[in-house]
Amino acid sequence: MEALQIILAGSLVAIACGLLGCFLILRKMAMVGDAISHAVLPGIVLAFLFTGSRDSVTMLIGAGAIGILTTFLIEFFHKKGRLQTDASIGVTFTWLFAVGVILISVFAGKVDLDQDCVLYGEIAYVPLDLWITDSGQIMGPRVLYITGTVLIILIAFISLGYKELFLTTFDPAYASAIGISTAVWHYLLMGAVSLTTVASFESVGAILVVALLIAPPATAYLLTENLKKMLLITSLLGVVISAVGYYLAAWFDGSIAGAMASVAGLLFMLAFLLSPTNGLIAKHRRKKAILKPSGV
Repeated sequence: MEALQIILAGSLVAIACGLLGCFLILRKMAMVGDAISHAVLPGIVLAFLFTGSRDSVTMLIGAGAIGILTTFLIEFFHKKGRLQTDASIGVTFTWLFAVGVILISVFAGKVDLDQDCVLYGEIAYVPLDLWITDSGQIMGPRVLYITGTVLIILIAFISLGYKELFLTTFDPAYASAIGISTAVWHYLLMGAVSLTTVASFESVGAILVVALLIAPPATAYLLTENLKKMLLITSLLGVVISAVGYYLAAWFDGSIAGAMASVAGLLFMLAFLLSPTNGLIAKHRRKKAILKPSGV
């Protein structure tokens, strides 16, 4: 049962992160998730300092607020400061992360708070983090309810706004011409990324969240040029990564999150080499066929 709960939690996070990661990769903003996962640290610390509580809802609100601020700052520096997107991301998340570290170091002697407990989770602890009602009834792992709710919200968001997300991703000029605000949909997408990242990294770990935001969509990108198929393949890859990663970790008696991230990287390498359209081997064969003299 514990294995199923861990795999299910990993699958829910992988699907949620992967669906958003598809749009981030197509918009060339793949590292936004990494930026948010680090930049939210001061939000978590401030939420604790103001409320004196380490309640997950409080932490999520504080982290979510800073996550949204992060996306605004990245866009502000990119548009107003004329910085490249990657430079804007680098400046923003390193600054905010440093502020969080300073806050922790200043108040470390007064509160039970450190970088590990507020920034990094561990997916192996999912079966232990239970939702217990006031009457004492055990409802199961709390993470499954949180990530499941986030995934439902994301699916509704993408389903209802698919046309707008599609046009603002592939042809923002045309989208603007027909009255679709590219800025509004950009911030809606970044808000969704903030929500997903913050809701996920406390339980499964920031490193795994970043890996799931990037690796499955990048793998799917090599396998298809159709966005809907890309979203579907990414979701399926997320489930495979979670299941195979868990059993690989159990076999080696190692880190579950590390094993899942490793499986994600391995699947990407296989697609990079063997993809029938964009794979390295297929490209090499096409190049040889073009260079091959006719009649030989």
